[in-house]
Amino acid sequence: MQILKTDLTRFEAIKDFPYQENFIDFDDFKMHYIDEGKGETILALHGEPTWSYLYRKFIPTLKDYRFIAPDLIGFGKSDKIVGWKNYTFDLHFRSLEHFIHKLDLNDITLVVQDWGGMLGLSLLAKYPERFKRVVVLNTFLPVGKKMSLFFKIWRMYAKYHPSLSISTILKRGSFQKLSKEVLEAYDAPFPNRKHKGGAVAFPLLVPANRNDPAVKPIQKARDVLSKWNKPALVLFSDKDKILGGLDKFFYKLIPTAKEQQKIKIKDAGHFLQEEKGEEIAQYIHKFMKDELRVK
Repeated sequence: MQILKTDLTRFEAIKDFPYQENFIDFDDFKMHYIDEGKGETILALHGEPTWSYLYRKFIPTLKDYRFIAPDLIGFGKSDKIVGWKNYTFDLHFRSLEHFIHKLDLNDITLVVQDWGGMLGLSLLAKYPERFKRVVVLNTFLPVGKKMSLFFKIWRMYAKYHPSLSISTILKRGSFQKLSKEVLEAYDAPFPNRKHKGGAVAFPLLVPANRNDPAVKPIQKARDVLSKWNKPALVLFSDKDKILGGLDKFFYKLIPTAKEQQKIKIKDAGHFLQEEKGEEIAQYIHKFMKDELRVK
């Protein structure tokens, strides 16, 4: 297995991500994360094909908290593996498991979106005692049932594209027009095809049948969340062509989600943190202050 170190000079031109670099060792990898502020811990997990840059707009609003956002292996400033087949659900899960133990994180408010949801909610299911609240953004918990035609096409596109365009995925998944500088920031971790194995792998790691190894931890996440008695906030956007409408699944699944106001993030696509980051952060702040509870 060939591991590529990220060229950190590629990030020097990014003007709106002034946050200190932090790294921890996991197996043979270096895993990058941002760790800003003090107070209650917020752990924010990105998905496909983004990195911790996705959460940059949250930090000023949530300055009274300790805001932590790692880059998953294969993304952002973390190490990359050559070859998509070397990425597994278990690799990502163990890296996050190691992460929360290494940093000794407790009383966590978990914020998840996309693959961050599949991994993060599975992590919550294994260590519920470490988590105090959960915020669910556009994500899902698939357990190997039939996939839509759209998703099958997306899997084939990712698998066979000669060099997956990260910025194109961001553009197509967004409702608003993203600036050239922002798109370049999302491209920065991926100088060439060899660095894109993680981005290629994620669509292919979504469970396609009940025997997939990811099904067991994801099913456990469903089971634990169905009995969740701690605060839960569901925030989906209204223009997500990928996972739009799946907020209904989480409202039905998580009993305490019904105790909070039902909020829809307007005029945002799949990458709602990019398009409406400040607004979402304000809702999270109110949620943590118990100001969104249905009277």
